[in-house]
Amino acid sequence: MDRPQLRLRFAAELHRFLRSRDRGGTELRVPHDATSTIGHYVQSAGVPLTEVGHLLCNGHRVAPSHRPGPDDGVEVLGVDRPQEAPVRPPRFVLDVHLGALARRLRMVGVDTAYGNDLDDDELVEWANAEQRVLLTQDRRLLHRRVLVAGAFVRGHDPDDQVLDVLERFAPPLEPMSRCTACNGTLDSVDKGEVAHRLEPGTRASYDTFAQCRECGRVYWPGAHHDRISTIVDAARRTVTATAGPSEQAEGPARAS
Repeated sequence: MDRPQLRLRFAAELHRFLRSRDRGGTELRVPHDATSTIGHYVQSAGVPLTEVGHLLCNGHRVAPSHRPGPDDGVEVLGVDRPQEAPVRPPRFVLDVHLGALARRLRMVGVDTAYGNDLDDDELVEWANAEQRVLLTQDRRLLHRRVLVAGAFVRGHDPDDQVLDVLERFAPPLEPMSRCTACNGTLDSVDKGEVAHRLEPGTRASYDTFAQCRECGRVYWPGAHHDRISTIVDAARRTVTATAGPSEQAEGPARAS
């Protein structure tokens, strides 16, 4: 007698997480186990629950803890965009491979924690302790049961990655309000207070400065200003298109 099976259908955006041999068809059939939950089946197929929005069993919405019956059909949908973060405005911590993304998120004013010397346990602990969403491209991290909130970052280029995160979470933007080096907040500062730290050419060419409250780094609208403006403009368009103008709260921009 044939063993009962469970029928799983995954949304197209979740196919990237499936094993290569399972990506070709429209339906994945797996042996039914009366003790396993839908969440277990989904993660066993390779899809982290952080990337799952709704779960439908025979057309009815269910929780990941639901135990399906034999021959049930399960539809696995991706997360809504924008997705509600555990706290508003959303805060993030990034794994060690996403340093360039961390700088871009800070550039547009998003609270972004990052350290390049942390192991996986420390990253998860940091994310949970400060109610931050852990951003990563390491699927194994997202499968950890103790992780409260995480998200897979799409794309290889940091410019694409930042737009993916902004589209998914639609955080309020406050461009040039955070230090790209340490995530501290920036305050406007008189030129005279930082003149002794500037090169002669900078002192002669610029009059607008900001300084990080945490590490003391000084910012001004320098040679990279046009490149930064391009990133900021793209970020604004993405968040506005995702959340809508009425939902997008943006603070005053600051030059750096």
